Amino acid sequence: MQSKARFLGHPIHPMLVVLPLGLFIAAVVFDALFYWRGDTLLATIGYYNIAGGILGGLLAAVFGLRDWIAIPSGTRAKRIGAFHGAINVTMVTLFAAAWIARTALPDNEPTGFVMAVEAAAIVLALIAGWLGGELVDRLGVGVDDGANLNAPNSLTGWPAASTRG
Repeated sequence: MQSKARFLGHPIHPMLVVLPLGLFIAAVVFDALFYWRGDTLLATIGYYNIAGGILGGLLAAVFGLRDWIAIPSGTRAKRIGAFHGAINVTMVTLFAAAWIARTALPDNEPTGFVMAVEAAAIVLALIAGWLGGELVDRLGVGVDDGANLNAPNSLTGWPAASTRG
């Protein structure tokens, strides 16, 4: 099934997810560098990367929700899409909590707890990314109208054309 939200023939949601994910990863890297070097500029860069990631993540979510609504009910794709979306919302919420916690700190520096929250959010992003890949690469969601929306999990080793599982 093709994505319902397209730009120049390509699905919008996958185009938008790259920026917030990159910003979130960069934030964790800059925060780690801050702990290593002690330079508050690094913490400030991490702080603003999180802010940009939150805004970009919310924008990507709008288009992801639009695509998810169009997936037929009762399919494996619908279930995976719901899980993918829920994990992404949780991940962005964790980064938002980390960002809010940092607003009250001097120079927006992360605490050890904030760093742990950010790390947990990155793990969730990895899981959600794998599920997004399952939707697109395995189930063909957003790819073409002839997709097999009940293809088995790619880890089963069964072909995508199979309805086993």
